[in-house]
Amino acid sequence: MSAMAAVPQSSTSPDSSTESSGSALSGESVQFVTCRVEGEEFAIDILSVQEIIRMVDLTIVPKTAPYVEGVINLRGRIVPVINLRRRFGMPDVAKTVHSRIVIVYVRKRAVGLLVDAVSEVMRVAKSQIEPTPSIGSAMGAEFVQGVGRIGERLMTILDLSRLLVASTLPPDAS
Repeated sequence: MSAMAAVPQSSTSPDSSTESSGSALSGESVQFVTCRVEGEEFAIDILSVQEIIRMVDLTIVPKTAPYVEGVINLRGRIVPVINLRRRFGMPDVAKTVHSRIVIVYVRKRAVGLLVDAVSEVMRVAKSQIEPTPSIGSAMGAEFVQGVGRIGERLMTILDLSRLLVASTLPPDAS
């Protein structure tokens, strides 16, 4: 089994992902990569995802935010890895054979998102995407773009631009 899986991309470059207002939810449906963190299902617009890799050794970067797990060397490029458990204020757990790093592009920069597992790629109709619910100042609420509703199944759609603001990442060394 390969150590990494390329995610199919449209003709749009990874640098033009979901940054413009509303582009993540345009058209009749949207494709998402779904992943699990602490048993909850999260969705990332597939246009932002470059690839998904198995856990690899990380290099710790001193004096970074607690949720920065470290950096990896991805084919000669230094990529910071954000631990979504820590970013959302969830407890740390040991990495498992299911743990993955989802490589995304945000503001023309590659960033890894450490998740407990990647579930699937799924297409969600625009009509099944609800706006972000009013949940006050709950931890992580500012990172939510909306909620996908497929029958009884709910998934939190992440807003990568807010989740990965430049001030939260180590300096770009690539």
